[in-house]
Amino acid sequence: MVIGIIGGSGLYDLEELRERQCLTCDTDWGAPSAPLVCGKLNGREVVFLARHGESHQIPPHRVNYRANIFGMKKLGVSWIISISAVGSLKEEIPPGDMVLIDQFIDRTKGVRATTFFEGGIVAHVAFADPVCETLRGFLLESAREAGANTHDRGTYVCMEGPAFSTRAESHLYRSWGASVIGMTNPT
Repeated sequence: MVIGIIGGSGLYDLEELRERQCLTCDTDWGAPSAPLVCGKLNGREVVFLARHGESHQIPPHRVNYRANIFGMKKLGVSWIISISAVGSLKEEIPPGDMVLIDQFIDRTKGVRATTFFEGGIVAHVAFADPVCETLRGFLLESAREAGANTHDRGTYVCMEGPAFSTRAESHLYRSWGASVIGMTNPT
């Protein structure tokens, strides 16, 4: 099984990745944000992608999310771990803690392309539980073994970006029970 890792702000490379091979690919939606770096991490096949480009040159609202996901699929990725820098909406989640998200609130206003179903393809995708529980369980166990301050479950509010939310919006999202806020997930 090949595991995909998408790095967000601050994570542009996996130095621990061995037997590296940088690949470029094209998809029906264009090119991914950066070369796909294939290799081995602790003996496992991994494909790494810098979501914002190798030099953080792509803002959240310009990331080609479909090309990123489909590029990984073309390389045989079965599971994707998406890392995102976020702001906390809860006092009990201080900076540096890890939250294993299980729900999303998408506030991107429909500006970003979020579907592969176009051009005469009609499909409906169940999204009530948008995160793979099996993978989430593995991540939770690994994070705890590594001693990371980890919060099991949380709701991610995705803002359009590049602007952060207003104070009033943040209070609203807190009242909804949201845990963290960012600009790059779930799209």
